[in-house]
Amino acid sequence: VVQGHSARYKIVASMEFYTQEIQGCSSKPEFLRSCEVKIQYLYDAVTPHAVGRWCFTVFLILFYILRIFITQGYHLVTYVMGIFLLNRLVDFLSPKIVPESSTDEVLPTKSSEEFRPFLRQLSELKFWNSCTICLFISIICTYWSFLDIPVVWPILVMYFVILFYLTMKRQISISIGKLKFTSVV
Repeated sequence: VVQGHSARYKIVASMEFYTQEIQGCSSKPEFLRSCEVKIQYLYDAVTPHAVGRWCFTVFLILFYILRIFITQGYHLVTYVMGIFLLNRLVDFLSPKIVPESSTDEVLPTKSSEEFRPFLRQLSELKFWNSCTICLFISIICTYWSFLDIPVVWPILVMYFVILFYLTMKRQISISIGKLKFTSVV
């Protein structure tokens, strides 16, 4: 065991060496860090404007549809994009906490607790963000010819519609028709 000022000096000097080493070799180049800062600035600027954000996303969807009609291809890219967006939609529509049994208390038990009827598993902002990024990536993919893989697109459309129907039927229980109550006597 080393005692005295020299031991403390060695520990401090070695800590400074390692912190200088860590600071000297950053994990990201300066260009990427500046891009991240600019993207975060834009993200923070558009966060409070929900209508504008979704209008921009609808514009991207229309641009993507136009791009697909012009190229008459990229059906597999469209299918993968549709599956991803369906997955995000299910997360958006799902509650954050699903009660396991009917004996669990859903209403607040104390006056200080707040009753929250529906908390989403995926917030609206994160849903918009993932949809917009997915659309950007899909649009970029339509400019690479090696991603235009020949497939039988009617089968993909039929499979997607069936998958969408089954997923929404399971996720959102909608009863069609008028409910009839019978009296138990």
